[in-house]
Amino acid sequence: MAHWLLKSEPSTWSWDQQVAAGAKGTFWNGVRNHLAKKHLMVMQKGERGFFYHSNEERAIVGIVEIIKTYYPDHTDETGKFGMVDVKAVKPLKQPVTLGDIKAEPRLADMVLVNNSRLSVQPVTDAEWAVIMEMAGEKP
Repeated sequence: MAHWLLKSEPSTWSWDQQVAAGAKGTFWNGVRNHLAKKHLMVMQKGERGFFYHSNEERAIVGIVEIIKTYYPDHTDETGKFGMVDVKAVKPLKQPVTLGDIKAEPRLADMVLVNNSRLSVQPVTDAEWAVIMEMAGEKP
């Protein structure tokens, strides 16, 4: 199973809002980048991703699970983009900041470090394990 990182501005959609959505989860809409779209298209039900607060916090704060695979995004007037549904799994014991990630040599090749603007990104198994370690979690 693949791992992912999904970015959201907390002022638009926060971790607390994701948690409040409960087991039914929410759609992850608004992606308007073709590479991010390709990532959404290959996501499978049951895969997990990091929930990343962008702009204000710049930190991974929780873990989400993909609960519905790619389908059309009702907010896209062009009809070119889609979305997946996600639910909150758990908050991280310790948020992992972008600064922490950039300072960790084992994460030098992570997409977040090299293409920080991409809103939906793959995370390798090794990167997942390092982030979980940094957050005080078991991989």
